[in-house]
Amino acid sequence: MNTDTTPSTEQESVIITELAANEIRGIIAKQELDPDKVRLRVGVKGGGCSGFSYLLDLTETQKDSDELFEQHGIKVIVDPKSLLYLSGVTVDFKDEIMGRGFVFNNPNATSSCGCGSSFSA
Repeated sequence: MNTDTTPSTEQESVIITELAANEIRGIIAKQELDPDKVRLRVGVKGGGCSGFSYLLDLTETQKDSDELFEQHGIKVIVDPKSLLYLSGVTVDFKDEIMGRGFVFNNPNATSSCGCGSSFSA
């Protein structure tokens, strides 16, 4: 467990692409949030059409049990339970004709729904 606010130097479990980081920085600026205090919470919760749903949230609240990583200048926090399902997950951002949004590539998923926002493991 990483209980301080220093970003982990261990290998990151959740990978944020540069495109996703750029979009997150844009959202932080648009919402006039403090980039030094805000964290990107990545997690999972039960539900969705495949069993688990992904969570992305900008927050200034970090629990002692959260793991902290930093990628492309974005501080990422993940709770220990979610970390079990998110090891090796890549969070990317797509801006295409059929839609725009964050996309999860989860090597641990045994199946995922068509919209890509839920999975089973």
